[in-house]
Amino acid sequence: MLKRCCGAAAAVVLVATGCTQTVQMEPPESNGTTDEVCAALVAELPDTMLGADRANITPESDVMAAWGDPPIGLRCGVPRPSTLTQDALLEEVDGVAWLPQPQDEPTLFTAVGHSAYVELSVPPSYGAPAAALTTVSALIDEHIPPLPEGVL
Repeated sequence: MLKRCCGAAAAVVLVATGCTQTVQMEPPESNGTTDEVCAALVAELPDTMLGADRANITPESDVMAAWGDPPIGLRCGVPRPSTLTQDALLEEVDGVAWLPQPQDEPTLFTAVGHSAYVELSVPPSYGAPAAALTTVSALIDEHIPPLPEGVL
């Protein structure tokens, strides 16, 4: 369920390598505190997202994943978005708050309110991102501890 409530761009590039597609991504800077929960989340991600097959990523990372062409990208453990303020407009998906960017036609969504920020980029060619946000929200709820009430 996708609903609105109150309240960085991922570098994702497709690289052709024979029959297997490889997506070049910029890894988030590790602070060491979120690596374990992020790796657990990424390990549980599905083989397909919005009908697109999972791709190889470069550099290899336990905290990133990608699917399809154009690539859908996920990075876990990214920095707090600079546009995240107390009055930022958030979208809630199954209890997880997401910051959509840009606000008018978002293609980048950052999950907030948990001990690790998770960034999901969904190119417009995939249509509505609700199914991807629902899938990732369930895994965030399972693997990444929430922050105290009122903390984004």
